[in-house]
Amino acid sequence: MAGMLEDKVCVVTGSGRGIGRATAVEMARRGAKVVVSDVGENADETLEAVRDAGGDAIYIRCDITRFDEVKALMDGAAEHFGGIDVLHNNAGVHESDLHGSSTVDTLPDEIWELVFNVNIRGVFWTTKAAAPHLRASTRGPSIVNCASTGGLLGYPNSSAYCASKGAVVNFTRATAVDLAADGVRCNCYCPGSVQTPMIEGFMAAAADDPSAMSGLVGAQLIDRIGQPEEIARLVCFLASDDASFINGAVYVIDGGKLAWRGTRG
Repeated sequence: MAGMLEDKVCVVTGSGRGIGRATAVEMARRGAKVVVSDVGENADETLEAVRDAGGDAIYIRCDITRFDEVKALMDGAAEHFGGIDVLHNNAGVHESDLHGSSTVDTLPDEIWELVFNVNIRGVFWTTKAAAPHLRASTRGPSIVNCASTGGLLGYPNSSAYCASKGAVVNFTRATAVDLAADGVRCNCYCPGSVQTPMIEGFMAAAADDPSAMSGLVGAQLIDRIGQPEEIARLVCFLASDDASFINGAVYVIDGGKLAWRGTRG
């Protein structure tokens, strides 16, 4: 397992915290060269953690809602490491991070647009900018997109998030079709409730809404919240040559939430 991603150049967006940080570190443990990218102030901590894990890594700041920065990220990564083999589209946002708890009729238009700009336009732009480098790769190139169980069903106070993550699911399939002839795979995963700052922010914003809280707390067959490191291991598998026959797939990693859709007392 340690060499699963040996010498693969992996770009991880939104890697300043949460699943992105855990994935960047796990990729380093498995032999990857890692490009840490985020807009937040915590990226330096991720870079240090990746290097502590034995990884060769650089940090390139990137706002994925700006195509000029996205192109600079991909070109800079390729120039530094001699190419790109893996793109992990992890960066994402929930409307509660930006505005607090809102139903579809109270959500401001500008918040809807910002969520879509990050969650799907950003994924389109990073994929578009990385594609020429991935096509040129001879080391099993692949894209792994972070969708959500919210892209497969509805959650309260999450209309923009759910709609944008649903778009990521089908964008993944379409991208797999477009790039298959060049040997580039594209898959996505749909995490459930995972211990990340996004989930913590959602829970804080929805603290007075029992229906929202019940969608996160006690709704999984595995009676605990997921950890970022568990998601990271799936991402590393999908990015590796062990997944060479997997393309256009949607992996649900949610502790059994979608299989049951009940609540524990």
